[in-house]
Amino acid sequence: MLNWFLDRLFRAPVQRSAQAQASLDSRLAKMTLYDSLLCPYCVTVRRALRRLNMDIRKRNVNRPGYGHELLKGGGRCQVPCLRIEKENGGVEWMYESTDIVRYLEELSGSYS
Repeated sequence: MLNWFLDRLFRAPVQRSAQAQASLDSRLAKMTLYDSLLCPYCVTVRRALRRLNMDIRKRNVNRPGYGHELLKGGGRCQVPCLRIEKENGGVEWMYESTDIVRYLEELSGSYS
């Protein structure tokens, strides 16, 4: 419960020009974050998303169908998992919160 509270408490998103944000948003539209509300690793990723001012479609694996969707596509039901649709039509399933945060920081041009 503490993680959920801290997740709601810390909000200091980065600011971008409207054009830069629109460009980033178009790339983020090809991503889905599979997570769970109270998972501390998922909280870490959600905090990074908020800090980086990134809006990604989220799928809570505790809701009907999303856990099965993650298992079928990614091969394991582990959260957090970032599903990334590639330009060539392929799909990458990225597990591990530190890898996901690093990828998002590189994508946004922000490093912490």
